[in-house]
Amino acid sequence: MPEQTESSNLLSVKGHVVIVTGGGKGIGRVYCQSLSHLGAKVVVADVDAESAQATAVDIRADGGEAVAVRTDVSNAASTEAMAGKAIQTFGRIDGLVNNAGLMSSLPRRPWTEIPVEEWDQVMAVNLRGLFHCCRAVFPQMKAQQKGKIINISSSRVWEGTPNRLHYTTSKAGVIGFTRALAREVGEFNISVNAITPGLTLSDAQVASTAVGYADAAVSRRAFKRPQMAGDLVGTVVFLLADASGFITGQTINVDGGGHLH
Repeated sequence: MPEQTESSNLLSVKGHVVIVTGGGKGIGRVYCQSLSHLGAKVVVADVDAESAQATAVDIRADGGEAVAVRTDVSNAASTEAMAGKAIQTFGRIDGLVNNAGLMSSLPRRPWTEIPVEEWDQVMAVNLRGLFHCCRAVFPQMKAQQKGKIINISSSRVWEGTPNRLHYTTSKAGVIGFTRALAREVGEFNISVNAITPGLTLSDAQVASTAVGYADAAVSRRAFKRPQMAGDLVGTVVFLLADASGFITGQTINVDGGGHLH
């Protein structure tokens, strides 16, 4: 029988230990800060050690609980150290937000001009990174008989957006990965879901987005405004909270009605 949860706690993440990869800056930083404001204990994992530390310091200065750990998600040993740091510091792992990814630094160009090395690098971070991170947290979640995994995909997969073929391909792979893993870990009461954000105006995205591109995205949406990082927070919190306890293997599209999935 499922656990009975008071309705007042259904959407609470208070006390939950949540790892956010790519948590040092951009959208990941917003996830970390927002989760901390809601009472979660946050593990800020980022390949950029300085940004991870800065985010954790800011959270602690604001009265929250956070620890930083330099994490290269493409490296298995690094992700195992990430999980170990979470357990050592907070004693458990309740949630993993697989947010780290390569995108904004990638040039937009035809698929015939993408170097093979760049293709492999994108797959190493955006797909193999999920594999490593999920494997790293699985033993602890299995022991707890409970855990929440959220994989960040992209709304690009619904329209096959061109000129970053490797990125779009990797984000489509995230959805297949999510569905298959959900079936493999469901018996341990671990949920695995995905989110497909639309074009979101983080600092990195603004710097890499061509003039007029964001305006075009807005024009296609039901909500006629830019998408901000905060627009994704509610869905992340819902998928980490008990309210979504019987949802797994699903993909939730959050793009202001750009794609009616």
